[in-house]
Amino acid sequence: MPSPDKTIAVINASGRQAASFIRVASAVGYHVRAQLRNLEGVVATEVSTNPNVTVLQGELYTKERPAETAKVDVTRNGPISGIGINHALISELFRGAQLAFINTTFYGDEQHIGEALADAAKRAGIQHYVYSSMPDHHAYNKEWPSLPLWASKHKVEEYVKKIGLPATFVYTGIYNNNFTSLPYPLFCTDLQEDGSWIWQAPFHPDVKLPWLDAEHDVGPAILQIFKDGVKKWGGGKRVGLAYEMLSPKEACEVFSRGVGRPVRYVHGPIELKVTIPEGYRAQLEALEALFGMGHDDPTKQPPYFGDAALEESCPRVALELWEGPRGLEEYAREVFPLEEQANGLTWMLDEGDGGGGGNHVHRNGNGVATGHAPHSHDVHHLNGYITTLQQVTLESDGEDEDDGLVMRGLKRDDEEWLA
Repeated sequence: MPSPDKTIAVINASGRQAASFIRVASAVGYHVRAQLRNLEGVVATEVSTNPNVTVLQGELYTKERPAETAKVDVTRNGPISGIGINHALISELFRGAQLAFINTTFYGDEQHIGEALADAAKRAGIQHYVYSSMPDHHAYNKEWPSLPLWASKHKVEEYVKKIGLPATFVYTGIYNNNFTSLPYPLFCTDLQEDGSWIWQAPFHPDVKLPWLDAEHDVGPAILQIFKDGVKKWGGGKRVGLAYEMLSPKEACEVFSRGVGRPVRYVHGPIELKVTIPEGYRAQLEALEALFGMGHDDPTKQPPYFGDAALEESCPRVALELWEGPRGLEEYAREVFPLEEQANGLTWMLDEGDGGGGGNHVHRNGNGVATGHAPHSHDVHHLNGYITTLQQVTLESDGEDEDDGLVMRGLKRDDEEWLA
């Protein structure tokens, strides 16, 4: 079987979506031109040592701040909005490429970087542009607030349509991989003394939400979109990438079956136990307001994807693209304990004491993890990349306070939340 003769441009290549796609696309012979912010971490190492990948290292933004954008509202376009665009790197990214999978993030002014990427792709003659988007809920209903880190993606989507790129827009559900016992906001599974967990979030307990295992299932689905081509998926079609529709209560039941411990859902406010950047804080505040609408009335909670029809297409359309998804129960059983171990947690090693006392990660007053898991040199092969048991630090000081909530350590240096 001959190898594909096309090159695919990808940005933020160490993120969960992009890394998942690069693994499968390169494995079947596509060449990838991948932008990486840096070469730190095992995912970046995996990408940069892949023989079918050409790495372009650098930021999509520049530190130079154009005068006309010097006073951009940071809560509108992202945590570090209003700075310049690295046009040279963006132009180089698309050189010799025919296809593109683009998942912009809040590093820089997401809207303007997204527009610059689309312009460069149009100039380069990209034949199929797949953009990972999210909704601006306010555009669907004026009574619904916008989520700032999603509204930027919506604006980029509209711009891609405006300039006439042959495009498909994918909307990814909540990542199974978001759950963690570390004190991150929104998806913290808070480990109790009896070994059970509590997940507290503002979603109505009985309203179904879209779920996706980003590392396992994004790559095969996007690859199939490219293989089917613009004839089937082009023309600005939106694709809901979610393989399960589960309410928070159902998600906890499924997760509990997988991990073999009780998991209880609490319908409540988002708890902030660590310092977070202002841009991310604004996102969480808006999310709490949006999904708190109607309070106890489930019929008044807006659809997660904004568009009810898009949500109703899940998981049917996603299964047309990829029939082998990893569900939340399988993730909880086979992957979650390994990711927790890689993040320095040890509850899975201490089943005998009820679990609650087995977490040897300690945190200082700022929420920084300072403990180490035992056997810190053990290595696990997980989803095609290596995870190493290590200390994780939740950093939000210095320059990283502008970048976002960052996991530090060999497992993953750029951990995207609500991507």
